[in-house]
Amino acid sequence: MNSPFSPSTGDARPGHAAASTCRVRPLLVAGSLLALGTLAACNTPPDRPSPVANAVSDAAAALRADDDMKTVLDTFASLNPKAIEKISVEEARAQPTFADAVKGTVLAQGRDAAPTALVPGVSSRDGTIPGPAGRLPVRVYTPQGQGPFPVIVYFHGGGWVIADREVYDGGARGLAKQANAVVLSVDYRRAPEAKFPAAWDDALSSYRWAVGNARAINGDGRVALAGESAGGNLAVATAVAARDAGMVQPKHVLAVYPVAQTGSLNTPSYIENAVAKPLNRPMVEWFLDKLLRTPEDKKDTRLDLVNADLRGLPPVTIINARIDPLRSDGAMLEDALKKAGVSVERKDYAGVTHEFFGGAAALQKARDAQAYAGQRLTQSFAK
Repeated sequence: MNSPFSPSTGDARPGHAAASTCRVRPLLVAGSLLALGTLAACNTPPDRPSPVANAVSDAAAALRADDDMKTVLDTFASLNPKAIEKISVEEARAQPTFADAVKGTVLAQGRDAAPTALVPGVSSRDGTIPGPAGRLPVRVYTPQGQGPFPVIVYFHGGGWVIADREVYDGGARGLAKQANAVVLSVDYRRAPEAKFPAAWDDALSSYRWAVGNARAINGDGRVALAGESAGGNLAVATAVAARDAGMVQPKHVLAVYPVAQTGSLNTPSYIENAVAKPLNRPMVEWFLDKLLRTPEDKKDTRLDLVNADLRGLPPVTIINARIDPLRSDGAMLEDALKKAGVSVERKDYAGVTHEFFGGAAALQKARDAQAYAGQRLTQSFAK
């Protein structure tokens, strides 16, 4: 059923809101901290991060992270998050987020942390659209002006298990501003309640709805796909699925630190950033345990994008963070797209971590990345 956008009662909640060649490996600084960390581990609750891993991660961040990135990471640590990989799904979904750390940093600077203050000129409203298994919650961001505008269908991150449109408000809202486009941020079904490929089915359904109902959200018919982390995977996979279904192709695909494969968690960046924050390798293993029906799902090309048939896709932009286990995934996806003859650009931002993109309120590299993404989307919308 192709029913229209249904607004929710009330407005959206006001809340959460060039790369160098240096390759300092966190494990190189671990030796001097190992004894202290081992002693601390004796008194560490089982649901807390390992003191050794914390010591290594903190020392690496001190060496590799930009000053503003380090400030946000320190704020995140002050929120005392539990180790996602050691707790239940329910607990994981209730943990402090990177968005909370950005908000805390902004407040500590004496600034207004309301989303409308941080990104002026963009309004938002919550609602629902039809999905394969019921209606899907969405948030619609609209830039200033009469419109109609191009539309970006956006998918949040969180390993397909945690997080939602609220946690990823910063990235979606920033794209609406920078691309001068309506952004439709979709809360797809999450695992383990809805295992693979439920989220992918919801993503394709959302794109189909946006193509057919753009006017309901002040869209003009031009549609692009975007997403962060798990959502970056969904954006690319949805473009492939739309092509295979004979649907109108998106004008552009923006994939911010996407998951491009899950067959190997021993890529250079997974090894280099095994204990990084806010995303580490054990967390990815935990996400996959909740997501997959069987290990064979890892071979499905909706997850294994680097081995998918990528021919005929629209222009793609990949944004990566240097301090991120998923950095190599972005490089592998770039290579696969080039081999398929797809126009692709990738930028790897030094000094920042996974999740940085939505932190434009506190991070200069996030502002730079959002501006770059907006420019790339605008160029494709103009064609």
